[in-house]
Amino acid sequence: MPDIPLLVIALTISSYWLRVGAMVIRARRRQHRNVGVVPERASERAMWLAFVPVVAAWCALPWLALTHSVGPLAVPAFARDGLYAVLRWLFAAGAVACFVLTIDCWRRMGRNWRMDISDSNTSLVTEGLFARIRHPIYAFSIAMMIATATVLPTPAMIAIAAVHVLLMNVKARREEAHLARLHGEAYARYVERTGRFLPALAARRS
Repeated sequence: MPDIPLLVIALTISSYWLRVGAMVIRARRRQHRNVGVVPERASERAMWLAFVPVVAAWCALPWLALTHSVGPLAVPAFARDGLYAVLRWLFAAGAVACFVLTIDCWRRMGRNWRMDISDSNTSLVTEGLFARIRHPIYAFSIAMMIATATVLPTPAMIAIAAVHVLLMNVKARREEAHLARLHGEAYARYVERTGRFLPALAARRS
């Protein structure tokens, strides 16, 4: 019998990044614009040297685990039974929910969506989940990565997850500094009423 939680994770993560690829192609063909696949800034291009392999491993490791029953790539024995097995189902379902919510965030961003930080990012999106969270897309990406590492708790996947969470935090902070320079007081007020990744952070500030 196939490992259903792992299969759900593999399909969800692959669908996520295929959707990103489709948005990049659509922007180039229909809107004739670059969306930051190759970042404009040298600092982000350097970060991409870590980010791209992380994404590749994130997509590949669940599929590889589906083809291995033993060894370092396989799901550990402790994760297959008991309470942890139930936990894997819950986190797999959570990853699907995060993907669905991310699609709504992408739609709300519209032409403002980019993969890098750019001076062309002039609009401040504050609708939907953006009204409470400054980086809902990054937050859901982190949540999906944690879900992946929970469903597939191998040393390699946990290491990839740790690097990914670090990169998302660095990217979010750099983006905030950039938007603060662009929008000034308006962005400062936005920061006061929102959290970086969780709405609860805003409540703590107030």
